[in-house]
Order: sequence, then C-alpha cells, then structure tokens
Amino acid sequence: MKIGLYFGTFNPIHIGHLIIANHFAEYSDLDKVWMVLTPHNPFKKKSSLLDNNHRYQLLLEALEDYPKIEPSTIEFNLPQPNYTTNTLAHLKEKYPQYEFSLIMGEDNLRTLHKWKNYEVILENHQIYVYPRISEITSTNSLKDHKNIKVIDAPVVEISSTFIRKAIQEGKNCRPLLSNPVWDYIDKMNFYR
Repeated sequence: MKIGLYFGTFNPIHIGHLIIANHFAEYSDLDKVWMVLTPHNPFKKKSSLLDNNHRYQLLLEALEDYPKIEPSTIEFNLPQPNYTTNTLAHLKEKYPQYEFSLIMGEDNLRTLHKWKNYEVILENHQIYVYPRISEITSTNSLKDHKNIKVIDAPVVEISSTFIRKAIQEGKNCRPLLSNPVWDYIDKMNFYR
C-alpha cells in the first residue's frame, strides 16, 4: 500500500488542506493520504499553536467524510522539534508493509535542501509536489530529480495564518473551513 504523508501543523485545518489531500487521494497513485499532525515544525514559532489534542480533534472533525484520508498523531511521541527524516525512519520501522511518499507544496520543495538529511529523504521516498501561485514560475533544480513528481493539483492559496487573524478580528471566514471545524472552533472560542 502506498501512503502519501501530508505534514502540517493544521492550525487550523481548512478547506485548502482538504482540497489538496483529497486530490492526491483521488487523482494520484497513492492508496491513502495520512495527514500527519506536527506538534512543532522547526521552521515555525510554537507559541501560536493550539494544543495538540485540539488540533487533532479538528482533523478528526474535518476528515470524517473522507475514507481515503486519515489523521495521524505519529509525531506526538517523537522527539521535538519534529524532523521529517526521523518520522520517516520511525514509520518505516513501524509499518514495513507500507511505502511512504511525501506530499508538499512547491514552496517547500524550494527549501528542501535546508531540511535535516534531505538527501536521504530524496533518495528513499517519492515526493509529490503541488503548485503554489507564487512559485509556478520559479526554477528549482530538484524538480528534475527521479523521485519528484509534480502533480497538476488545484492551486489553493488559503492560509491558516489568515484564518486565525480573521477570527481574531471578528471577520466571517466560515467558507474557508468545513462546517464541523468551524463549529468546534466557535464552540471552543479558539483564535479570539
């Protein structure tokens, strides 16, 4: 079974995340997509994150109707901050029957060379890349690597940062979130 790993802090998960995950689950050779909830991305400030369990609950709410997409807390019990290379090694050991690939935006591919052990990741895992408006015209030497698969996925420019700010400012951003996610955020009074 081929699993696509879509990493993120999902703070909060929004329809852009769902559109991308669903596209890869339905229109690629991946059998499933695991949305791997990252407790702490080494490139982001931890202070702005909701509690891990609340973000996991948001993932559960959002993915209820998507049988090919599953939430994963695999990084919760790994050393912090989380490095993809460590997570992949752990997954390979825990699930030797699965083949793991990465799903990432074109902007992340551009900075892949800054990741810990990126050469090992690149040699041992396929990387499925989706476009970003700001990156479409960029040149990237890694795009030609044998394990890079650029996928013609929908371009979605919605950010969790924008959503958090909109909620804080009292703006209506409901259309950017699935109904169960909005209901949970509203009920728990998050990001206000």
